[in-house]
Amino acid sequence: MTSKTLLQIENARVNYLGKASFEDLNFTWREGEHWAITGDSGRELTAFLETLRGTTHLPEGKIERPFADQYIIQKTEEGIVHSFRDLIAYVSQQYRFRNKSNLQNFYFQQRFNSSEADETATVKEYLIQNSTPTPGPWSLEVVADLLRLSPLLDSSILKLSNGETRRLALALGLLRQPKIYLMDQPMTGLDQESRAAFGDFLKEIISKGIHVLLTIPSTEIPDGITHIAQLGLGQITQTWPIKEYPKSSGFTQELPWDMDLLERLCANFHIPKEEVIRLENIHIQYGEKVILGQIDWTIEAGDRWQLRGKNGSGKSTLISLLIGENPQAYSQNFWLFGRKRGSGESIWEVKKPIGFVAPELVRFFPANQTVYKVIASGFFDTMGLFKKLNSEQESKIQEWVDLFRLKPFLHHPIQRIPLENQRWALLARALIKAPKLLILDEASQGMDERQREIFKHTIEKILEKTGLTLIYVSHYREDIPDSVDRIFTLE
Repeated sequence: MTSKTLLQIENARVNYLGKASFEDLNFTWREGEHWAITGDSGRELTAFLETLRGTTHLPEGKIERPFADQYIIQKTEEGIVHSFRDLIAYVSQQYRFRNKSNLQNFYFQQRFNSSEADETATVKEYLIQNSTPTPGPWSLEVVADLLRLSPLLDSSILKLSNGETRRLALALGLLRQPKIYLMDQPMTGLDQESRAAFGDFLKEIISKGIHVLLTIPSTEIPDGITHIAQLGLGQITQTWPIKEYPKSSGFTQELPWDMDLLERLCANFHIPKEEVIRLENIHIQYGEKVILGQIDWTIEAGDRWQLRGKNGSGKSTLISLLIGENPQAYSQNFWLFGRKRGSGESIWEVKKPIGFVAPELVRFFPANQTVYKVIASGFFDTMGLFKKLNSEQESKIQEWVDLFRLKPFLHHPIQRIPLENQRWALLARALIKAPKLLILDEASQGMDERQREIFKHTIEKILEKTGLTLIYVSHYREDIPDSVDRIFTLE
């Protein structure tokens, strides 16, 4: 007996963000099926989810959503405004939090200033404010327990780590009481423990009648998934039941860049010989909560470190000290390039020798900041371009744009371009001033498998050519360049 169809796409031509994404797209989703969608293009994977949500344009073909038929009939009879989207929860890779004045005017340093936490809602307030009144099995207490948010309910949403923010987004989706749950790379940013528990999370929500479809790397298919589809070249190229899915053997990838140009850009780096960082008995505390306690760490020029720890272990706080964003740095025994913090230096002197990449940076640029302006802001360590550039700086921007093939996006707001291109733009911003220390905090987050591989080997090549000192934060060992040979773990 054939299962009931939940959703069907037939012979669809799909435009996403004004560009053709799919030709002759066909897909059938039946009751009892839970799908993982893989592919080499992050933009294509997101476009597929947006098509299911009904936010793309179909010049040809059609999409039907029988899962919502009964709901639509009922709400029509009741005279209530409705949509099939009422039954869909969607977790994207980009979050847009607002403060209590309903303004999205956060700035990056704000998350480390405890005095400003009152400007943002707590986790509990945020979930209550954004949940639906629709009755269902998912209460605040249930989702907080399921996603390990109970200890964080009174915490400001701005102070959450990447992984905690991801769990918050998953919880909010459940509070919509959905029939369909769509997730775009939901395991990104989760620590090893959370990734291991993600399959249990899926099985729990599936047991309550939710149908799941997510995009994910082919190497990370979680428990609970029954079917896998592969996207490529504008259509679904193949589908498998989970038991028949072939295991990936990995692949090698030549860098797609102009290697002569990369060589010339790397020649601008001048690496110091002195000690880069020394931390002695670092202690960071907010109220009664100790974030970092008795931390000692010395980094010499040319060292390559992986910084690791569970979500919420203090990695972001430690990095905030190193990049000059944490106001408690002045009370700590902390030396940067041989100079003790708090000895009269300005924040700009602290930032100048350090390149920093973190995916959440994109959220803190003003909405009018284009890719060009974001890259240019790396000269000044500001969240946007507010100064006039000289001809040498303009030339340097063009070289990094050419290297990472960002020209098609140059004058687009960075928040509106594909995630993989955002990551290359942020890397260009970090490297454009030829820093002495590069800090990468989950820097390839949101990229597909192929792009993550390219990112890793690009960093490897830059390290080889420059001798840069590196701190790399990632929960994924496969993302760490091979030359990273030291590990610092926060418990």
